[in-house]
Amino acid sequence: MDFRDTLDEAAFREQLRAWLDENIPPGWGEPGHREPEELHERVAFYKDWSGRLYEAGFVGITWPEDYGGRSGPLTHQVIALEEFARSGAPEHMNVIGLGMAGPTILAHGTDEQKATYLKPILTAEHVWCQGFSEPGAGSDLAALSTRAERDGDHYVVTGQKVWSSFAHIADYCILLTRTDPSGRKHEGMTYLILDMNAPGVEVRPLRQITGDSEFNEIFLDGVRVPVENVLGAEGNGWAVAITTLMNERASLGIALTVRLEVALRRLVELARETPRNGGRAADDTLVRDRIAELWCELQALRFTNYRSYSQFLASGMPGPEGSTAKLVWSEANQRLTKLALEIQGPYAMLSGGDHAYRDGIWQRLQLRSRGNSIEGGTSEILRGIIAERVLGLPKSR
Repeated sequence: MDFRDTLDEAAFREQLRAWLDENIPPGWGEPGHREPEELHERVAFYKDWSGRLYEAGFVGITWPEDYGGRSGPLTHQVIALEEFARSGAPEHMNVIGLGMAGPTILAHGTDEQKATYLKPILTAEHVWCQGFSEPGAGSDLAALSTRAERDGDHYVVTGQKVWSSFAHIADYCILLTRTDPSGRKHEGMTYLILDMNAPGVEVRPLRQITGDSEFNEIFLDGVRVPVENVLGAEGNGWAVAITTLMNERASLGIALTVRLEVALRRLVELARETPRNGGRAADDTLVRDRIAELWCELQALRFTNYRSYSQFLASGMPGPEGSTAKLVWSEANQRLTKLALEIQGPYAMLSGGDHAYRDGIWQRLQLRSRGNSIEGGTSEILRGIIAERVLGLPKSR
């Protein structure tokens, strides 16, 4: 495989880099920089930024022009993911919409659903969240109990979802429900598009160990969802949900790898700047060995992604290999942030103030990393997927 950009790809990469250099907000990513504190101000900032990304042509690159996309090549989408992550620019606000809801609507939606929902995802006019996990059905998604009962031209939905990113600001939700409890647990599911402003929808933010409220609970009490909001067909929800999950992990692989590369580069800077025993932490052979081990893991992850990407180009559909990228990244990121605190020594206990390294950025990253091996599929579930669908091993149960 030739890893070099073609002339067209190189020109697109240069165009994107130049735009990011000119448009990333001043001070973004620098020590002490803070997002707007008030929720409505943060939402307004990210909606404006997301709209600018769309107008510049860097969002919806592979989506059909008929639905607001650019009908561009997949290679340009990969380049965009790489450059966004490498630059540290603010993310597009519609992470769930771009990586999960949109591709699923493109694969299973009616023409009317595509015309209604897709372009507002790209422009961030409408923000999306995901209603999959439940208190009693997290890793075992097929054990969900949220019910959707047909009542004329509507489904009446009752149940609870949890760990729903952006639900507190979302306009729509991709919602997995059970419409027929009589069969096996992978049967009788129906995938719905839920209006988050419908009567009976209640969102409660969940406060995390970092102090942020990034995730939410969603309570559904007799919510009426029109029949035309079924995505796919009644009873076919599991197949539609698999499309969502495969696209989620496929889109994550490249971006997460570049994020790990950026974090590793910052870790090296930390080791070079931290005094230790009359020298620097980077002089310690044990520290150097552990950084080198992380670097080797990064390279293995990079080339695994290239293989998965080649398969994507050949088939047009993401495969289960994306689970490998998510698994390796999540656990490597936890080890990397832990090493950053070990390098700081006693100062690792300082999460802010004059003596905290870069205002406690590594402390926040290490706390946040604990969720990496849970969100988007736990490490245990991902190992099962890799064993069965990549390696061809027999099912564990």
